[in-house]
Amino acid sequence: MRVLGLLVLAFAGLYGVAVLSLALGQRRLIYPGAWLERPSAAAVAGAEAITLHTADGESLHALWRPPLPGCGVVVSFHGNASVPEPHAERFSEAAWRQGGWGVLAPSYRGYPGSTGRPSEDGLIRDGIAAYVAAAERAPGAPILLHGHSLGAAVAVAVAERAPHLGLYLEAPFDSMSHLVALRFPFVPSRWLLADTYRSDRRITGRTEPVLIVQGTHDPVVPAKLAARLAAAAGPSAQFRLIPGDHVSILGEADAEAEALFRARLKERCGAGSAQAAAP
Repeated sequence: MRVLGLLVLAFAGLYGVAVLSLALGQRRLIYPGAWLERPSAAAVAGAEAITLHTADGESLHALWRPPLPGCGVVVSFHGNASVPEPHAERFSEAAWRQGGWGVLAPSYRGYPGSTGRPSEDGLIRDGIAAYVAAAERAPGAPILLHGHSLGAAVAVAVAERAPHLGLYLEAPFDSMSHLVALRFPFVPSRWLLADTYRSDRRITGRTEPVLIVQGTHDPVVPAKLAARLAAAAGPSAQFRLIPGDHVSILGEADAEAEALFRARLKERCGAGSAQAAAP
């Protein structure tokens, strides 16, 4: 019995150390891109590197490409291990370019080119700063909020606070709490998690269109979490489950998304689209 008791104590001690390590290091797990060493990002053709200023004094690297007259702007938020350049490039090409869209893609606080340290409150401030910058640089242009994975949670939080054309979400989760509970089922994440990202609560009552795209073989965000978010959004949401993983699905629904949200612009962007399509 004494040996058994010692084993139980040893296990409890190891469990406590593991839980404490996760609690103390949780933001390194949630925001790995803030601690990764990266080479300088290549310039994106047609996009301008700009600096955004948040309400709490941080400076953010971002990329900006203006829309054609009367057309919309995509404000795009990247995933937790990514950078804004691929999104700025993507929304400057193909259907988006032909549709006359502009794009603003920021780098979160603590990520390459930006000051500060990442947190949920901080990233929401970053998202608001990006929205405000897009509105100031393209007065009157409708704003489409896009996000991938963690970026989808930022987009939903901004949508709760600001008028927008719609939400285009790729590989989103309904809440960070649920995602962490699935990844670490033996950890009391409900009590330890500082950044919960309750998108399921923030997205309720949306009347603007919501397009959610999720991969069938996503090893990071299980499809059921994206489906729950779609259910929370209600009848305004369209859910697309397509073949692919967490990254390979990026852009696969762009043609559908561009047409869906451009239809809300009606005739105001027609002339701009024709100019964009011209050689």
